[in-house]
Amino acid sequence: MTETRPSRLQTFPIAWFAMIMGLGGLTIAWNKAEQLLNLPLQISPYLLTLSTLLFFGLSVVYAIKIVRFRAAASSEWNHPVKMSFVPTFSVALLVLATAWLEVNPGYSRLLWLFGASIHLVLTLHILSQWIQQPKFELLHLNPAWFIPVMGNILVPIAGVYHAPIWVSWFFFSIGIVFWPLLLTIIFYRVIFHGSLPERLLPTLFILIAPPSVGFVAYLKLAGQIDALANILYFSGLFFTLLLFVQVRSFLRLRFYLSWWAYSFPLAAITVASLSMFHYTGEPSFLHLSGLLLGIATTVIAGLFARTFIGVLRKEICIEE
Repeated sequence: MTETRPSRLQTFPIAWFAMIMGLGGLTIAWNKAEQLLNLPLQISPYLLTLSTLLFFGLSVVYAIKIVRFRAAASSEWNHPVKMSFVPTFSVALLVLATAWLEVNPGYSRLLWLFGASIHLVLTLHILSQWIQQPKFELLHLNPAWFIPVMGNILVPIAGVYHAPIWVSWFFFSIGIVFWPLLLTIIFYRVIFHGSLPERLLPTLFILIAPPSVGFVAYLKLAGQIDALANILYFSGLFFTLLLFVQVRSFLRLRFYLSWWAYSFPLAAITVASLSMFHYTGEPSFLHLSGLLLGIATTVIAGLFARTFIGVLRKEICIEE
């Protein structure tokens, strides 16, 4: 009896929106570098156009999947591992809202309203699942669980311009409380219960994102470098160093869509370093920012090319 394989659309994962997070984050990083350094070459407008077009393209495809393969989409949303990638959609909206802020504030506000509202709903849903459902085991835990938390920390970066300040503090508080809780149990899982599956190893880079994004968001809320700001920034910088010294292990991995987990965290620590230079004027942060921007740009360009090859080879959107 011939086995019927699911269509590519049926297995189209919502984790595709991590690509928008990475490209959008790189857009913000280049935009900040262009402003701080008065660069003659303007790259960010092209990246912004690419990110926005890809976002709407992916949204259309995933919407068709929901209509045609509702059961497959529902299974993904309730999967103990995959469900943490569902908020990549709302986080992508928030990243684009930040990227569009200076180009078109009205459009940015629309994206932010949708992104913040959807992300709050998803945060409540996922945390409720974590609390109520018996299906979760320690081995399901991985750094992608930071995604629902990190999205809340991201909200204030554009939110301070689009809503009363207490709204941004509300979201920031959610993220900054849950981040160290998740960090503790993720390190416990990795240290005492074996390494992550190969497919999920790139998600270790997500460790960089919460403190880096938290630093940028806190500057928007507090407007100064203080003790908490320093703790957030240098935590993000340490996680970056920790993962860079293990780069050989990551280079040996087979290609998975989860490689896009490298992208947004690298863009986030780049933006954080540029912000640190902006507030302190310390030249070492400028040099570090330039290095990180070069690394982030190279990595994301490589990811984009490798993903395109993966699509042509039909390595993506296959049944697991």
